[in-house]
Amino acid sequence: MSAGADPYAALVLAIAERGDRAAFRQLFDHYAPRVKGYLVRLGLDGARSEELAQEVLVTVWRKAASFDSRRASVSTWIFRIARNRRIDIYRRDRTADIDGEDPALKPPEAVSPHEEVNAGQQQRRIAAALLDLPEEQRDLVRRAFYDDLSHSEIAEATGLALGTVKSRLRLAFGKLRALLEEPA
Repeated sequence: MSAGADPYAALVLAIAERGDRAAFRQLFDHYAPRVKGYLVRLGLDGARSEELAQEVLVTVWRKAASFDSRRASVSTWIFRIARNRRIDIYRRDRTADIDGEDPALKPPEAVSPHEEVNAGQQQRRIAAALLDLPEEQRDLVRRAFYDDLSHSEIAEATGLALGTVKSRLRLAFGKLRALLEEPA
């Protein structure tokens, strides 16, 4: 790692090689207010920006040996660390916004054994009723309900006219209704 023309690169080098506290103090005095201002512009409040700026510079102290002046300037390296820390906070804060009382996060209510048996019987009746349909109607029902295709998408996929698709589905539903209304 060479210091090059960047005087701050020499400070990072001194920190990396000798743990030079004076070099760190100089680097800190220069970059801490700049990093804080950058974090404020990214949307953090003043206190949190100051805290995070200190964390960033502590990271600079610990990771000084990983700095490579051929890949980036000191300022680019430090501001990249700050940006990444800000992203980490944003991600952490977003997960904290989850409302534990949100109904979508609650498990489904337990189904009674009686309801489960009835649901299973109903599924078997529907499967049997579908098998009683002509293949062309069964295929259209499968595409509409299991593949979740619209009538026009079915018409395009099968090469049938849209009116034909609608007519065949209407016939299929009529047959299914009649079959399912029969006593089991």
